[in-house]
Amino acid sequence: MRPDAARARLAALGFGADDVETLAAHFLDADARGQTGHGVSRIEWLETWEALDAAARPQRVEAQPGYERWDGNGALGYLTLEAVVRAQLGEPPTPARLVVCSSTFPTGSLGYWVRRLAEAGLVALLTATSPRRLPHPDGGGPLTGTNPLAIGVPSSDGAPVVADVSMGAVTHGDVLAGRARPEELVPFGGPLAHKAFALAVGLQVLVDALNPVEGFGAVLLVARAESDPVPALRALAGGVRLPGSRARS
Repeated sequence: MRPDAARARLAALGFGADDVETLAAHFLDADARGQTGHGVSRIEWLETWEALDAAARPQRVEAQPGYERWDGNGALGYLTLEAVVRAQLGEPPTPARLVVCSSTFPTGSLGYWVRRLAEAGLVALLTATSPRRLPHPDGGGPLTGTNPLAIGVPSSDGAPVVADVSMGAVTHGDVLAGRARPEELVPFGGPLAHKAFALAVGLQVLVDALNPVEGFGAVLLVARAESDPVPALRALAGGVRLPGSRARS
């Protein structure tokens, strides 16, 4: 889908110009990085939502030194995280801040959000819950979301390390796009899938425990960098691609 067509379809859903640009930027960046399950294909998914409220606005409902809580307030999770990231960039933590987000879904590619913080010199760790899609490795019904975890670390060479891992062997976006079957949505790792399942469970209960509102949420830890480890690691890697770098063409 062409960028102008993507923006037109988002506008047709009722989103204002700023929200259209926020959503389009996220989807187009995902496509450019090969994460097509989080790209413009998601617009067709949003078009199926009966309860989509394009006018809803996220709210910061609590702010203390080192802690904030946000409520999606009916807005898409993309827009809640956009507001959260802008707030952290506008008023960086000294030295660290925990941000808990309620009613925040869908959140898209979490690496997108931590990359923006890392490019501004901040260390960021972000996780988010989703509908229960992963079963126990021994079988049974879905118990947890795919619950991705993303970490962004800035670098003086201008290229942050960004690690973004879903706990599923495939993503729900892959299923939506027809690249994977629903039954393939299991914890990754094959015979070691219990490790991914344990992480998914841990992240699920972490977000739920910190969240006073039942439902999907996100937790962000953002902090000022106190050292600069990435250039040395990149030199040690000797040209091996580190997480977050664009694949070579």
